[in-house]
Amino acid sequence: MKIGIMQPYFFPYLGYFSLIKHTERFILLDSVQFVRHGWVSRNRILKPESGWQYILVPLVKHSRDTKIKDVSIKKELDWRNTIFHQLEHYKKRAPFYRDTIGVLKTALNIETESIVHLNAHALKKVCDYIGVKLNVNVFSEMHLSIDEVKASDEWTLNICKALGNVDEYCNPEGGLEFYDRSKFYKTGIDIKFLSMNIQKYSQRRPEFEARLSIVDTMMFNKPEKINEMLDDYRLL
Repeated sequence: MKIGIMQPYFFPYLGYFSLIKHTERFILLDSVQFVRHGWVSRNRILKPESGWQYILVPLVKHSRDTKIKDVSIKKELDWRNTIFHQLEHYKKRAPFYRDTIGVLKTALNIETESIVHLNAHALKKVCDYIGVKLNVNVFSEMHLSIDEVKASDEWTLNICKALGNVDEYCNPEGGLEFYDRSKFYKTGIDIKFLSMNIQKYSQRRPEFEARLSIVDTMMFNKPEKINEMLDDYRLL
């Protein structure tokens, strides 16, 4: 089985969805430390005139060592409407604005204090829209017993070992310098790194802003085109 393991990101960029599409099982790793200024509670969209801005989910204040699974959303804030307000400028130029907003309303329509559950729900709704099969589990809810993790790259390795039927692990290319391939090879697991060819598409402005949230991609491309983009990659 070919597996992908990532932290639960908030409307991640296209490469995240390519990893989902090209693995047989996907696990959201939520038992690791929440990293401030990461992608679990925020992502990037276009600004009205130029550049980019963040859309984000406000979180309850927590200690530095808090695990992702224990991070809570500030439910008392009207953050959903804030996000939709930030997206209103797309209406003037994005051909799939209404479709995208419809997907986001469904994706964010979940009563939960858990950022993990919110992101898992949003991933499912986006995958449904773009036509990608998602076989996903949340790690902390799997009750999987794994070997002691002695280095950061052993989280995924030990999960693969515990599952028992994994012969290939796939990770985004950003992990090339992070992972020790030999650890995987010694256990009979092949490790590959997915490198996306980020295709430029018309954002109706002079400069293309790359690696924005999937929300931006959805605004300017029909689902069938997005699905084609996911296949434009190579394995390292």
